[in-house]
Amino acid sequence: MKRAAGWICGLALALSLLLPVAATAEPISVTTREISEFRIGRAEPTFGRFTFVGGLEMVGNHRDFGGFSAFRFLDKGRRFLGVSDTGFWFSGEVERDAASGHPVGIRDFTMDAIPGPEGQTTSKKALVDAEGLALWKGEAVVSFEREHRVTRYSLPKGSPPRPLGNVPFLIPRHELRLNRGLETILAAPATSVFGEALLVVSEMSLNPAGDLFAAVLFGPRKGIFYVKRRDNFDVTDGAFLPNGDILLLERRFSYASGVAMRLRSLAAASIKADATVDGEILLQADMGYQIDNMEGLDVWQAPDGSTRVSIISDDNQSFLQRNLYLEFIYADD
Repeated sequence: MKRAAGWICGLALALSLLLPVAATAEPISVTTREISEFRIGRAEPTFGRFTFVGGLEMVGNHRDFGGFSAFRFLDKGRRFLGVSDTGFWFSGEVERDAASGHPVGIRDFTMDAIPGPEGQTTSKKALVDAEGLALWKGEAVVSFEREHRVTRYSLPKGSPPRPLGNVPFLIPRHELRLNRGLETILAAPATSVFGEALLVVSEMSLNPAGDLFAAVLFGPRKGIFYVKRRDNFDVTDGAFLPNGDILLLERRFSYASGVAMRLRSLAAASIKADATVDGEILLQADMGYQIDNMEGLDVWQAPDGSTRVSIISDDNQSFLQRNLYLEFIYADD
């Protein structure tokens, strides 16, 4: 049965690569089901430093809905912008309960095609396989794999972002695996040891020691570094914590045990050229929890002053998988 499920997922993904990209700025209706427990069948809210706030299972009424790779909030936990690995921008707003602030729905959801590297609309997934998103100096910066690049976009109100040019990503192109390339891009806060630099981390592009290629793209700590790969987990996204350290979202999949997700911190002080960095595992969850193929992560400050961690999944546009939104309160050191 597990082999059959894997075969069906693979077929669904292969078919999605053949489908033409159909740009739409039309609103997409999103139906949601609230998730009240992170661990299935258990009412416990706290998992180490994380307290589960709530979550949503999302279904859209458009064929392009899903495939979500990364997202960032544009304000305090409401409006968001994201990218999909099928070549779309997506945006919308998290609806919240007026009393508790818990997520209860998604509204004003739209999707627009991301132009290819030459500014063209394209049906070739390899040209628009967007994996990471950072909001940096009023721009959206996207990392792509397959056709590896880091591209800056303007953020005009009321229209899709426009390309402004590429940023050198330092990692030798031949070191980036075709479908395991620039998975994560982060914008460092101005007060960090990196200045306002951009950082990238690969999904599973490995050096001879078996560790992940990563880089600080400019600034006082510019250079290639490496992230220790542990327990066959691959990096899918990351964000800066309030103390200046990095929170990584990681994923593992096997036919025997299914999918797992993990959150690991990296100390900013340890990141410098040629260093191999590792960090504390803060949370790990398997199929006994409300997870799927967890791909996107953001860290933000709620109006009540709490630090929130939000995570979304990529359903690979397969009927066997789910699009999830999960939200936690993070207890700072």
